[in-house]
Amino acid sequence: MTLAKGRHATQRRAGLPVRNRIGENGKLTAKAHKKRTEGDGTLKNTKNEYSSSERTLVILSEMEHLLPPLSGEQFFSLERDILENGCYAPVIVNEDMILIDGHNRFRICEKHGLPYKMLVFSFADLLEAKQWALDTQKGRRNLDKWELGKNVLKLKPEIEARARANMAAGGGDHKSESAKSGLVISPNPILPVDSRKEAALAVGIGEQTMGRITQLAEAAPQVLKDALDKKDVSINRGWKILKAVQHLPLGEQESVAAEMLPAVHEIDQLDAEAECRGKIAALFCKAYERAVLLTPTLENVRIWVENTHMRPDEVEDSVRESYELAQIFQTIGDLLKNEFLCECQQTLHSDEGTL
Repeated sequence: MTLAKGRHATQRRAGLPVRNRIGENGKLTAKAHKKRTEGDGTLKNTKNEYSSSERTLVILSEMEHLLPPLSGEQFFSLERDILENGCYAPVIVNEDMILIDGHNRFRICEKHGLPYKMLVFSFADLLEAKQWALDTQKGRRNLDKWELGKNVLKLKPEIEARARANMAAGGGDHKSESAKSGLVISPNPILPVDSRKEAALAVGIGEQTMGRITQLAEAAPQVLKDALDKKDVSINRGWKILKAVQHLPLGEQESVAAEMLPAVHEIDQLDAEAECRGKIAALFCKAYERAVLLTPTLENVRIWVENTHMRPDEVEDSVRESYELAQIFQTIGDLLKNEFLCECQQTLHSDEGTL
């Protein structure tokens, strides 16, 4: 069953702005993403654009392999789209013409001799470019936290190098006693860099989760890393297994972790099922809580129509939605009456008989 013709109509009738910052796929629109990524620090869209016939871009291995490769199906889908419609989205380069984002589009265009455009972004350094590329790609690739964390760990040496440079610029351990005491305040203080916090911010995950990913990537038995890669175990469960086997000799950690994984996987499945059931129950509760707030008088409906400036086609959509929603609540009522009411009454009487 389809409700209304589209989300814009529903947003208008709900009194929401039609041009929402969230796109139809639930992700940030291009305009919203632009607002998020431009004007922060030194990152800037220079608006300079070149065609592939005007300039030659530069490929760096560390940028190309920053993220895991597309699956065969994903690459084929992208290639088919470009062959049918052309490369309509420009690849992103920095001011040195180093390719920052769009390596797959570039490879496809080169393979088939197709033209493409390059949009120049200005970054403070290559580390900022990598952080931007990770942030940009995480939504497109639908990467989970484990994959995101593993990829951002590739930036750890550069983040730590930045931290050391900041310390050196601020005087490090060679500050004067006055500076150490705080009596002298620098007009341009150099803020220390927290490498774990920077890594977490780069991909939008919590610091605690980033810390656990780091420990798993550095110290987990390979069987546990493989299970995380296959999504057979969550980061939290994986971290608990790591803590449980860390005290064992290295030769035993692999086998003990392998024995623990099946049981933990089953627990994760049960937790996921319980969470899903909880969400369904919460959704029903919220629907009923909101529905009872409505008082369907002629005056109230008139206020709704006039204040949201409904067009005739939107009134028609609302009529159809109202009847469909009424049918939904009718079905729920029938199920409650025919399937659960008698059972609940029997349980109540049984409980009263035991008192």
